[in-house]
Amino acid sequence: MAEAVHAGARRSYVWGPLSVVGLGVALLTGFVDQASKLWLLYVFDLESRVRVAITPFIDLVVTWNTGISYGLFQQKGLLGVWALLAFKSAAVVFLWIWLARVSCRLTAVALGLIIGGAVGNAIDSLHWPGVMDFVLFHVQTASWSLSWYVFNLADAAIVAGVVGLLYDSLRAGGARAAG
Repeated sequence: MAEAVHAGARRSYVWGPLSVVGLGVALLTGFVDQASKLWLLYVFDLESRVRVAITPFIDLVVTWNTGISYGLFQQKGLLGVWALLAFKSAAVVFLWIWLARVSCRLTAVALGLIIGGAVGNAIDSLHWPGVMDFVLFHVQTASWSLSWYVFNLADAAIVAGVVGLLYDSLRAGGARAAG
């Protein structure tokens, strides 16, 4: 028992046994997110096409989100943009500390998805007028319609990461693996 307490006390806040897994997933997520945005803007030229139907319920359309998820806390001024960037950076640091302390591969992958998605969206804020969102999910019938918010691959990775964390916390031993 005393050995377990000492082992827990020696855990690093910077690097852990599964940090390389989380880092790999985060780098891949951020790369795919940025590559998709660059390709859609500069090769496919999505902005000039306005709206491109992919399926009867998914369109590609460029929007610039100056806030956070679902367009909350929209920022037009430089102070607000930097405040949101600082908030995102702090969140990534806390998620990385969590990652350094996990012992479950699913948790490491999930945290990597969230970190990579957050970094991918933060990069947008540094060189564009906001986060580039481009996937519009919608359903329309004769009597009603639903248009979901416009999102990007980083957002999808963040949601997948959260689902992974929830799944891991619900399965046997998940709470212990979270450290």
